[in-house]
Amino acid sequence: MSAALETHTPVMQQYLRLKAQYPDSLLFYRMGDFYELFFDDAKRAARLLDITLTARGQSAGQPIPMAGVPYHSAESYLARLVRRGESVAICEQIGDPAKSKGPVERQVVRVVTPGTVTDDAFLDARRDTLLAALYREQEKFGLAWLELSSGRFSVLEGAGDEALTSEIERLRPAEILVSEQTPLAGVAAHVRERPIWHFDLDTSARTLCEQFATRDLSGFGCDSYTFAIRAAGALLQYVRDTQKAALPHLRGLRTEERSEAVLLDAATRRNLELDISLADRPECTVAAVLDQTATAMGGRELRRWLHRPLRDRQAVELRLSAVRALIEQGLYSSVHDVLNHVGDIERGLARVALKSARPRDLAQLRDALARLPELQQLLAGEEAPLLKQLAQQVGTYPDLHALLTRAIIEAPPPILRDGGVIAPGYDPELDELKLISEHSDQYLLDLEARERERTGIANLRLGYNRVQGYYIELSRSLADKVPPDYHRRQTVKNAERYITPELKEFEDKVLGARDRALAREKLLYDALLDQLITRLAELQSTAAALAALDVLANFAERAISLRYAPPTLTDDPVIEITEGRHPVVERFIDQPFVPNDLQFRDDRRMLVITGPNMGGKSTFMRQTALIVILARIGSYVPASSARVGPVDRVFTRIGASDDLAGGRSTFMLEMTEAANILNNATDQSLVLMDEIGRGTSTYDGLSLAWACATHIAKSVRAFTLFATHYFELTSLGRELEGCANVHLDATEHGDRLIFLHTVKEGPANQSYGLQVAALAGVPPKVITAARKYLRELERRSAAAHEPRPQQELLLEMAPETEEHAAVTALKELDPDSLTPRAALEALYKLKNLTAQ
Repeated sequence: MSAALETHTPVMQQYLRLKAQYPDSLLFYRMGDFYELFFDDAKRAARLLDITLTARGQSAGQPIPMAGVPYHSAESYLARLVRRGESVAICEQIGDPAKSKGPVERQVVRVVTPGTVTDDAFLDARRDTLLAALYREQEKFGLAWLELSSGRFSVLEGAGDEALTSEIERLRPAEILVSEQTPLAGVAAHVRERPIWHFDLDTSARTLCEQFATRDLSGFGCDSYTFAIRAAGALLQYVRDTQKAALPHLRGLRTEERSEAVLLDAATRRNLELDISLADRPECTVAAVLDQTATAMGGRELRRWLHRPLRDRQAVELRLSAVRALIEQGLYSSVHDVLNHVGDIERGLARVALKSARPRDLAQLRDALARLPELQQLLAGEEAPLLKQLAQQVGTYPDLHALLTRAIIEAPPPILRDGGVIAPGYDPELDELKLISEHSDQYLLDLEARERERTGIANLRLGYNRVQGYYIELSRSLADKVPPDYHRRQTVKNAERYITPELKEFEDKVLGARDRALAREKLLYDALLDQLITRLAELQSTAAALAALDVLANFAERAISLRYAPPTLTDDPVIEITEGRHPVVERFIDQPFVPNDLQFRDDRRMLVITGPNMGGKSTFMRQTALIVILARIGSYVPASSARVGPVDRVFTRIGASDDLAGGRSTFMLEMTEAANILNNATDQSLVLMDEIGRGTSTYDGLSLAWACATHIAKSVRAFTLFATHYFELTSLGRELEGCANVHLDATEHGDRLIFLHTVKEGPANQSYGLQVAALAGVPPKVITAARKYLRELERRSAAAHEPRPQQELLLEMAPETEEHAAVTALKELDPDSLTPRAALEALYKLKNLTAQ
């Protein structure tokens, strides 16, 4: 022991030794009915939790700062700390106070961190709470992520900053582990650095094989994923360190390939508001409109599908055929009703695996198992391949249901601590112990009556408290009437408390029975968890199948309720939408939504969109992307019909905002997003570009917009919706192959501007900028002045510039090329110094150069 530690009290010595093992965590140190924090932890917790900072005596000659929270309500405090990104080490008393010499033995039993929480109090029911780990060398990276509350453990490899940012935005982990040599900035997750040796390849592979009880990782399809294996090994070791328990629900790795999904970069996910609203309105997201799932695990599965549309046509068509079957046979409502009684067994099973399941988790599992035969009956004879597969995967568990029905009372208490969880008749020994303790009240009443009669003391009474046990209480004025077999146990104000040999014998029997009953109940409960763990793999498979069924039934219900149509998937290069609608906007506007058509074919790949602000350009563009995404997750779509060909990526360049913290202006962000599109889009991509070039001067902006559109149309040939206010760009619709003009219609009625929100062929005839400004509330005086200045600008422009052919303008805007050799030679000539013969030779030379 160090000399510095010796200056503290024994309790503080124990505390400081434990704290030294967890320097980066707040240490919740159990003392009686409280978790206490000391020194800097106390100051920090008091500030974060708004609890009282006090002091506990002195140690080493100084007052000890102290703060604490009641252990029975600690969850709410832990949840607040975890949401702030803190990690908390939970230190419990594991020794027996009656047998301890000095401080009771204590031990850290788990560490709660933002990415490793499993209790419902810390979790969003319908969102994954993920822990991720990243290993990177130069451009290549390996990513592993785990939802500890369900056991889903996945890996992926990729290359480049854009791919990494896109995947982190998709997963949105609560916590991410990186090596000390791979700092990571600009992410919403809480980043935790780990030593580089935690990412050692051999150690990681060995740790994973040990966890999964396999010789190697080839069975998971990731034996060649060396970067992802490093990340997964570091992640698993971190979870072991924090949970300090076996992890039987982590049974393997799921390998994802970026090429399997329709890729969505970070900007696209934000702009399309898949499950996060840019306006901080959670109800105004695609997930909120789509999600009417019966279970929380179904809601989480729906969000996973939404963020990872599939390129595999066959896989998507399996989902679509399942939705179609549920609609045609009217099963979706019945499936939904059954699943309503299932609950979130996925997370409950994870707590079973971690031995932290509460009695109500087991009751919920029991009730869910009771519903599985009914679900099997509903799906019996179903021909849709995916429904048949899921029904088989769900299975039934009559033996487990019978076990839980016998073992757990109908409505158990929330925690095991005070007993009352195991049902009568399950264990004879427990029943006998409970019988003794539960009938003690009548015995005490009988004893009290006998003692009153024997002593002649009418106000004699029997009582009990946790400290002194059972006692007979008499007023001090009756001290001379106390029988000789009464032995004083305690003196209180105005009374004396006594114990008799008979009462002492009863106390030993009853209190011993209660303690033994609680111990027996905990033993039986742990044995029940052990039995469930032996069936964990199949139960987890059932939970996954139930979640998928929930999503499919939900898609069927949404299709009927919201008038969605089945999309047709094809291998042809095409996106054709008839009467398409925006799934979110149509739900939150007062007037009827105006649907619109879209035609993309191999010979029509770019639409230049013009029209007034607020006319609906952005809505039309976003709804196109959302219809494509919904079609690719197996959902019906908000349209009369939709035909969708292969799509590898969806890009969006919509909206404007500064990234001041990152030192990037609106225009820099705009150009960064545009560069990503120009560098990564292919002829199977869907591109939405809105108002390119608006963040700089008119001529710079026009030039950039023209060059970007031309490059996409000629070199990339992606399906592109290109919205612009530069009317000069409408010439592209006439002169570029595969490019066409469309506009959002509007009309003026007197002084009013009426938006028709209808997409029509051809360019708009004006932008209605001043009319929109008037609608926004700009004072009439300002609008009048603007009209006057606009007329003057138009007059000056007409006087200064004669009309020129559009082809001439485009030639001027064409990129500069290297100067021709003939031009260079001509510039080098000095006509005044040439003889007639030399001039003739120079002319022939120039002619030869022009022919090269």
